[in-house]
Amino acid sequence: MAKDKPTIITCAITGATHTPTMSPYLPVTPDAIIAQAIGAAQAGAAILHLHARDAETQRPTADIDTWLHILRSIRNETDAVLNMTTGGSTFMSIEDRLSAPLTASPELCSCNMGSMNFGTYMMKDKYAGQWQTDWEEDYLEASRGAIFRNTFADIETIMTRMSESDTRFEFECYDVGHLYNLKHMMDRGFVRKPPFIQMIVGTLGGIGPGPENLMFMKETADRLFSPGQYEWSVLSGGRHQMNMATMAATMGGNVRVGLEDSLYAGRGKLAESNAQQVTMIRGIIEGLSNRIATPDEARELLGLKGAAAVKY
Repeated sequence: MAKDKPTIITCAITGATHTPTMSPYLPVTPDAIIAQAIGAAQAGAAILHLHARDAETQRPTADIDTWLHILRSIRNETDAVLNMTTGGSTFMSIEDRLSAPLTASPELCSCNMGSMNFGTYMMKDKYAGQWQTDWEEDYLEASRGAIFRNTFADIETIMTRMSESDTRFEFECYDVGHLYNLKHMMDRGFVRKPPFIQMIVGTLGGIGPGPENLMFMKETADRLFSPGQYEWSVLSGGRHQMNMATMAATMGGNVRVGLEDSLYAGRGKLAESNAQQVTMIRGIIEGLSNRIATPDEARELLGLKGAAAVKY
């Protein structure tokens, strides 16, 4: 890593896994997502990873009007890179997952690199009898029998369709095999270099948390893509979020935090905003005598087309 190379902080504002009951601070309406995204950018996040939620039901949604409201509102207040999910939720079709990104043509979107069991059902018992909406319990339980589908055909579709508008990718790799899938797609000409790899440790259905697993992921990526020939970042869910992000920062990698991945800001302490987690990891990065990347520096490092080229 170059001595003065900055660290990119990505903040994942709200995902499809956590539900309204789990934290009063989780943004589960479009306006709450907008407010927290702006706050995270002001705290130092160069990239904002986004999912959309329905204003009435608070469920994850692929609705294009909802997405455009979120994107335009955030863009009006910050120059952060807006990274749209193509993962959506386990229960969305590939067509639904792609509909809003194809319309908006963002600078960056996620691309999940393999099908997997993505289990969230184990969280159901913790909140039994406390549900705020009528869909949460069944939604979590359904993950017991669901597969998060990302076939080679799906991956080809995402890469081909989104690349037509020069959108680049955050390649989400939940296990070592996903790195090999990425190399396979690169060898077939679907991936523009350098790839931006998000190494994910600690999700049920993927590789477990811990330093040894992160080191294995990084060593595998080095073998497949060569050190210095790819950008990489680390995210880990729940209580492992900050220690795995810290390890990534010490290794010269980039980091991802946010309420999509963890609801906490310390043992037993709910994070009161996405900005709080950004501030925490920023302090760690700067304490390591590094500096955080600005949005424009992130654009340069990742080879993005720039905010002027999006369609929202």
